[in-house]
Amino acid sequence: MLKKRKSEVYALGQHISMSAHKARRVIDQIRGRSYEETLMILELMPYRACYPIFKLVYSAAANASYNMGSEETNLIISKAEVNEGTTVKKLKPRARGRSYSIKRPTCHISIVVKDIYLDKEIDMIYPDMYINGGVWDKK
Repeated sequence: MLKKRKSEVYALGQHISMSAHKARRVIDQIRGRSYEETLMILELMPYRACYPIFKLVYSAAANASYNMGSEETNLIISKAEVNEGTTVKKLKPRARGRSYSIKRPTCHISIVVKDIYLDKEIDMIYPDMYINGGVWDKK
């Protein structure tokens, strides 16, 4: 059986203390872009959400170079998503013995990096096997 070599690697950040809406605002800008362009965009954007996302993109590229041996110039952000995490609830003491609740939202961010060079290489090696429906269609 022929094994298809994986061309995608991911990095996952959990319980990042920011709202999912604010992180999605940055993630929507980098989805589908190249690795180098993504780093430049994240360095220049004025949002607080950029720093944890920058660290995750950098970590995903390090995973790709270590696990697959791919170069950083061939990487693109193929999938990036933000999910809501748990909400940390605190009580703030107020006047006359009362208390107000403070809710700190968290989010989970996952970045998937794809090596376009390996993806093209797989298509060149096994072109008809994956297009025609598999190995068992041949008669």
